[in-house]
Amino acid sequence: MKPSESIKPISYLKAHAAELFKEITEHQMTLIVTQRGEAKVVVQDVRTYERTQESLALLKMLAKSSQSIRAGKFKPAGEAFDDLRERIKTHRQV
Repeated sequence: MKPSESIKPISYLKAHAAELFKEITEHQMTLIVTQRGEAKVVVQDVRTYERTQESLALLKMLAKSSQSIRAGKFKPAGEAFDDLRERIKTHRQV
């Protein structure tokens, strides 16, 4: 389905739900559903939704990392690994 065809009114969704769900699933696409001419909901196949959520999680981690760097809350990788080794050694002794 072309992007221009991925916007449908709710009446079309109601009348063609099975057909649309099959197409959405097969092509891992997104459908925008309108009501009274206004976009109201987005319908995606579950794989596309999962990939989107994973991408958002990665972007959040990158943003937090950037904030930490700007705030000076970081240490060189070698030092971080040394700290981890020490924590593991201490944990094993307990």
